[in-house]
Amino acid sequence: MFSNICRVIAFRTNLNNLNDKRYLYQSCINFAARKGTRERARKKKGVKVVEKKVGFIPHNILKKSKMAISTIDKHFDDSTNVVSCDNVYVTKYYRMKMYNFVEAIAAHRQTHHPTGYNVPDANVNVKIELNMTAEKKTRFLDKFQRIAMIPNAFDQNIERTILVFCKGEAKQKEATDAGATLVGGPELIKDVQSGELSLSHFNYIIAHPNILPELVAIRGLMKRKFPNVNSGNLGVEVGELVRKFYTGIQYYAIRDEHQLNYGSIDTCVGKLNMNEKHLEENLDALLKDINSIRPKRDGAFITRCLVTSPPSGEALQIDPFVYISREYNPHKDTQDDDAVESGVELSAQMN
Repeated sequence: MFSNICRVIAFRTNLNNLNDKRYLYQSCINFAARKGTRERARKKKGVKVVEKKVGFIPHNILKKSKMAISTIDKHFDDSTNVVSCDNVYVTKYYRMKMYNFVEAIAAHRQTHHPTGYNVPDANVNVKIELNMTAEKKTRFLDKFQRIAMIPNAFDQNIERTILVFCKGEAKQKEATDAGATLVGGPELIKDVQSGELSLSHFNYIIAHPNILPELVAIRGLMKRKFPNVNSGNLGVEVGELVRKFYTGIQYYAIRDEHQLNYGSIDTCVGKLNMNEKHLEENLDALLKDINSIRPKRDGAFITRCLVTSPPSGEALQIDPFVYISREYNPHKDTQDDDAVESGVELSAQMN
């Protein structure tokens, strides 16, 4: 019996020693991978990765692809800056000086004096900034081009060809005296249809309402040049329309590619050696023509106006709201719409 007790004690002692050592159990079985795993790995090793060679990229496309859209608003606003009390200051910290138009012309004449740039007959250019937001805040105006009729003509070094369609010797003579390149009636329409006369040779096409029914036959050939009241190339006063297109200021409104609510117009209003009042009258006519197509919404359409004169890079700011209204005027716009409708009715009556 004593020997049996000793065996039990020895067995328990061995068990305690085993628990203290805590042997790590590890299976000797290698589990197989899922079906197809090794086959996929084999195929993957055999595939060669071919690097795509990038060819020549034009600079304009490369610039667009790398260009990050700027978060800086292009609409200039320095209303929060203080007015400088000195005549010499760092412009970015102070409010930009506002000139009247006569002062701006006088300043440019000083720099273009024979003792300076020596260009007394340089162009007087204006840069007009626009808020291109339409009636809805999420919509924006497209780029556009127009011709503004000015009271004081000047040499723009541009050859303009004008084709006039009208009936009656008196109206045709009036258009010819005003400077039209070619004037005619139904016979010109036949020449266009037969191909003897090409409309692409003329920059502008003007028509009198008395020939409008016959003109519809070549509407497809005219496309956007087809005369209508809104475009300003259809009217009773043919001579006045010819003078507008012959001596007027042609301008283009360009919308920014990235900031869709910002647009600008760069054009010329006269020569530096012209009378200041004549230059100002041309500017007044230009601003009024631009503002006439403003969208029906609150806020300014024209936001800023700068006067420049090459070769000088100096841009002098003037207040455009001396000549036009800052805010949208529904009553005035209704009057303009009535005038357009009356013009359409007149055209319909004369047809």
